[in-house]
Amino acid sequence: MTSTVRSKQPATLTGAAAKALAGRIARRIWVTSQPRNQHLHVVDGVQEYLLVVNGSRLYALQPDMAAEARLLLGSKDDSEVAAWLHKAGLDHPQEIDDEPLAPMRPHALSLAVAQKCNLGCTYCYAQQGAFGGQAKEMPLETACAAVDLLMKEVKPGENVTLSFLGGEPMQNRKVIRATTEYAVREAAAREARLGLSITTNGTLLTESDAEFFEEHGFAVTVSMDGQPAVHDRLRPYKNGRGSFDHIVERIAPLLGRQGAMQVSARVTVTPFNLDLVQTLDMLIGMRFHSVGFSPLLRSSSGTGELDKKGLEAMLEAMIACGLSFEQHVLRGARYPFLNMINALRELHRGTHRPYPCGAGAGYFGVSAEGDLSACHRFVGDTQGQFGNIATGVDKQQQTLWLAERHVHRQSPCSTCWARYLCGGGCHHEVLERGRPACDFIRGWLHYTIQAHGRLASLAPDWFTGHRPALWATDEATTR
Repeated sequence: MTSTVRSKQPATLTGAAAKALAGRIARRIWVTSQPRNQHLHVVDGVQEYLLVVNGSRLYALQPDMAAEARLLLGSKDDSEVAAWLHKAGLDHPQEIDDEPLAPMRPHALSLAVAQKCNLGCTYCYAQQGAFGGQAKEMPLETACAAVDLLMKEVKPGENVTLSFLGGEPMQNRKVIRATTEYAVREAAAREARLGLSITTNGTLLTESDAEFFEEHGFAVTVSMDGQPAVHDRLRPYKNGRGSFDHIVERIAPLLGRQGAMQVSARVTVTPFNLDLVQTLDMLIGMRFHSVGFSPLLRSSSGTGELDKKGLEAMLEAMIACGLSFEQHVLRGARYPFLNMINALRELHRGTHRPYPCGAGAGYFGVSAEGDLSACHRFVGDTQGQFGNIATGVDKQQQTLWLAERHVHRQSPCSTCWARYLCGGGCHHEVLERGRPACDFIRGWLHYTIQAHGRLASLAPDWFTGHRPALWATDEATTR
């Protein structure tokens, strides 16, 4: 296992030096993270790590054992790999089989309370908020019926989540507030724990909204796409006027009132806003609780989708952000880069899953008319329909969905070393565009495993409260 003795901290890298280092790392990782064996993956570096895919178990390797593992990567003989794992004391009962999840009741709902939007974002998957149909708002009766479905079988102490999205959800403020208050009462009556969230473009927020979200402990996500000029290009009003300055003015009361409420920024990454370090530092400086990046893989018009070259550039930019995160952690400074935090925590607890998310399992989107879909992105899409709030989840459709979307049924996922960390990728993006991002996802996971090893050695206190990811065995660590 890696040592927990603190080493001398490296000098801080900034500017051109940091970008050049991130570029070198990204180019190497793009190659070394390619799938060579469905059971094993070796992560290179000063300290080499072995990922045993079954169980998402990480081991720090001594040089001779690392050499053996690298040789095995090219083996097509599963029995040879199994024998080596057994000899090394690293075998383990299979944790995920071909059996899909059983249908379950909803524990999280996303309400499309306003299927309309006041912005004209160039890449919107929801076709500028209307999901390909007429602009509409969700009536309060429909929203409350969705809450009833969410609370129908909840037990004391259980967690349920209610989210508000659009379009731009704040165009239906009255329904958001009334539905929230109704859900709070219903959850309290059942002694359930209710989580509330909203995703907004920020243009319509008010001081009163800040007070309401703080009172109810909302997780608020604001879409921000970079420096002012770039953001204005990607997220203009429908008349072409930029939205950045107006959003900054409108979100100020929320950013200044974060107690029970947390306000995060979400950046959709396109070929036009790849300077992620600059964006990350700007948004952190604005006092967002966290900042996350998401590649644009599918837009309704095809505008702004990242191709292979764009995804390579994004990986380099993400690694640059990750290196900055590592340096901040070593200095004991807060740097809320959400992608990095989530990746490290998932690696640390050994995340192991056959699906990428809860879509179609316990999480569903609800259209303004009350139709249920696999998630908020499938509103209005026939590929992911699951009944409606009046009749409940279509169990037959849910059973079929969970069987077909299991990672073992996905190609080429079933032979990829990252399959139980990735889960097969966003269902909506995969069904609409295929899998252009696999190399990017593997590259990011490969880098974060390297970073986990460094931080577990140099800054172990950061991981306090999380289960260790390095599963120690005498054979793996001392041979």
